[in-house]
Amino acid sequence: MEKISIIIPVLNEEKIIEKVLENLVLNANLEVIIVDGYSQDKTVKIAQNMGFQVIIVGQMGRAYQMNQGASIATGDILLFLHADTILPDNYQTIIKNILSDPQTLAGAFELGIDSQQLSFRLIERLVNWRSRFFSLPYGDQAIFIKTSIFRESGGFAQLPIMEDFEFIQRLKKRGKIAIASAKVTTSSRRWQKLGIWKTALINQLIIIGYYLGVSPHQLARLYGRK
Repeated sequence: MEKISIIIPVLNEEKIIEKVLENLVLNANLEVIIVDGYSQDKTVKIAQNMGFQVIIVGQMGRAYQMNQGASIATGDILLFLHADTILPDNYQTIIKNILSDPQTLAGAFELGIDSQQLSFRLIERLVNWRSRFFSLPYGDQAIFIKTSIFRESGGFAQLPIMEDFEFIQRLKKRGKIAIASAKVTTSSRRWQKLGIWKTALINQLIIIGYYLGVSPHQLARLYGRK
């Protein structure tokens, strides 16, 4: 039976990490590695009290943290999960079925947003259409990949932003990226912080800027990442 290693990069996520971890039941075929970028709140303590493995790295940055988690993972499959995203109930079966296709290098789930606001239904439709039409999921859709392929590919580029976009674009040149019909449920918090449409506009400007060759460090400042 193939083992899945779930890698969760975190930084000051005490308000939401418990809800995400409650959905992950540890067993012989599942490994969870939480990679902390030196949180200053109770994130690490909460995760450890729940029985989860935590490694603390002295450098922030989602790409760096995910690569560090992947480097010690013992599973046959890697699943990269954001700290505010909850997986569907049967995610293990879905992942293994998708990756059993030898033509498929990696996959991700459709996106669901945990808000009843109707505007989010349109956002979900647009994201899921883009993911399927262009085979281009983002990190908040829980990207999964066989460990051997991840390591052969060199992992995530050390970018301050767009590391998921760059990684998937690189993989697409080698094979198929599949999108599961099931949805992950991600928090609406980042959309509500600046407003739904302002956030959507910023996201599109980031993508356009990336294609135009704008420095990822400049893009990160626009997005609000340090």
